[in-house]
Amino acid sequence: MTQLLFATSNQHKVDEVRAILGPLGFVVRSLADVESVPEEPEENGATFEDNARLKARYYARALRMTCIADDSGIEVDALGGAPGVYSARYAGASGTRDERDAANNEKLLEALRHVPEGRRQARFVCVASVSDPGGNILAEARGTFEGAIAQAPRGTNGFGYDPLLFLADRACTSAELLPEEKHARSHRGKAFRALAVPLRALSEA
Repeated sequence: MTQLLFATSNQHKVDEVRAILGPLGFVVRSLADVESVPEEPEENGATFEDNARLKARYYARALRMTCIADDSGIEVDALGGAPGVYSARYAGASGTRDERDAANNEKLLEALRHVPEGRRQARFVCVASVSDPGGNILAEARGTFEGAIAQAPRGTNGFGYDPLLFLADRACTSAELLPEEKHARSHRGKAFRALAVPLRALSEA
């Protein structure tokens, strides 16, 4: 269990998780390291937990190995928690990942155009699940990263909605943090560090 397959094709996520789990003694592989990758499953869950479990089970069964999968996104209070589980495809599913990120950010800013400062609270959420080849969920962890939606994108360190999540205590966005500080505070950092504890226990069982 010290060698982990993180079932994602998002290289940004892979880089982050390697930076988070590497110092804890884990070697993280991705779908790019798998010879025959199955088609992506439809993420039709109602919650981040639903989608993380769905993906973990799907890839673990298809590849016949223990897999980790995560689902993450941003919840905006003024939008009733939207985009939530639809964060990655908020503005549609066409285009490159960078093009989708830009379109998602633009749509979110437009949705909040008339929402004043003080009512733009938001948070990143990440749920990470581990499944064995039989589809049994072995461990799961959740992390959140609180902030507010900025008036315009700022910063180039990160991806997705990072340029929009403003952190009042640092007077900057998530995308303006140095990578080490982002990993220490982020939703993904919290979830995967928490997951490292049961993973270590499983490896020693």
